[in-house]
Amino acid sequence: MITLALAGKPNCGKSTFFAAATMAHAEIAAYPFTTIQANQGVAYVRTTCPCRELGMECGNCLDGNRFIPAGMIDVAGLVPDAHKGKGLGNQFLDDLRQADAIIHIVDASGGTDSEGNPVDKGSHDPREDIVFLRHEMAMWVYGILEKHWPKIQRQAGQRDFSVTDAIAEVFAGLGITAADVRSAEVRLDRDLRKCDDGDMITFSSHLVEISKPMLIVANKADEAPPECLEVMKECGAGFASAVSELALRKAAEGGYVSYLPGDPEFTVKNEEALTPAQKAGLSTLSEMMKEFGGTGVQQAINDAAFSLLDMITVYPVEDEHKLTDSQGRILPDAYLMKRGSTSHDLAYRVHSDISEGFLYAIDARKGMRIKESHVLEDGDIIKIVSTAR
Repeated sequence: MITLALAGKPNCGKSTFFAAATMAHAEIAAYPFTTIQANQGVAYVRTTCPCRELGMECGNCLDGNRFIPAGMIDVAGLVPDAHKGKGLGNQFLDDLRQADAIIHIVDASGGTDSEGNPVDKGSHDPREDIVFLRHEMAMWVYGILEKHWPKIQRQAGQRDFSVTDAIAEVFAGLGITAADVRSAEVRLDRDLRKCDDGDMITFSSHLVEISKPMLIVANKADEAPPECLEVMKECGAGFASAVSELALRKAAEGGYVSYLPGDPEFTVKNEEALTPAQKAGLSTLSEMMKEFGGTGVQQAINDAAFSLLDMITVYPVEDEHKLTDSQGRILPDAYLMKRGSTSHDLAYRVHSDISEGFLYAIDARKGMRIKESHVLEDGDIIKIVSTAR
């Protein structure tokens, strides 16, 4: 299961986004450092289930939409100089270790300063929040590397010593690989053995961008002045209103509306039963969704999975004719796999024993036997044949 971390300064709406995405309890308040300990929950990536096109009813989707679980972490707010321990910085950065990607929640309304204190809407430039988060993460990585660098330099003269492997070992707990280190070195375009402090900071920045890809989400878009929306659009941010998504999910849970996360609109079920205040609230939500094409929360989760992490969806089955598992359940599982994954990679995801005993796989759509090196495509339905039971 992939893990997405919600990052940003205090009071930007991270915890509201987390609550809306996971429907898990998270303390929400309009003051800095409401979140002390990281909240952890499960969000869902939405994709189209293949059962409808195949003329089947799998019982594992909603109206033809499959929701695949993804871990989500709402970490403590980050303030400038967090890498030096300011605010809850060290804790924040440590909480990011397990994340595959980061959703950076920005207060698009410009209604909070760099430390999350309320100010007049539009008085704070939200672009500054994007710059400072990237800087803090780069300095965090640099701080770790700096502690180990003297030892690495001493060993660098040894025969067969790999600087990239040594750096990867330092960052193993952050999910940074030797391939990530090599890619960062290529971007830097300098021999790491000859780098000064400035070069190493730049290298650390590249390493963060490669190993912890980041999606910018302009939250509180429904409160943002036009000039703030414009600068966020120029930054390539996606727009969202987490508070609107949370309200909609609660309304759907209460049976007031029909709404599926990610839909661009909702339907009121029994308008006569609503109070004037409820009608007004739903009308406001409807107008906001028309303006932005939805609340943006599910869209951000999907973008993080499919665009940022470049995942595809694959469906393992045991019966390639009926598309079922051993219990007769149709398309029982859906896995998010990195684009470029092979049928053998899928076997390992199902179970390591199945991977070790891998014989071949069958593409259920085409009825063809495929090799372990066969590269999977989005929507593939695959049977793994293995000596393991």
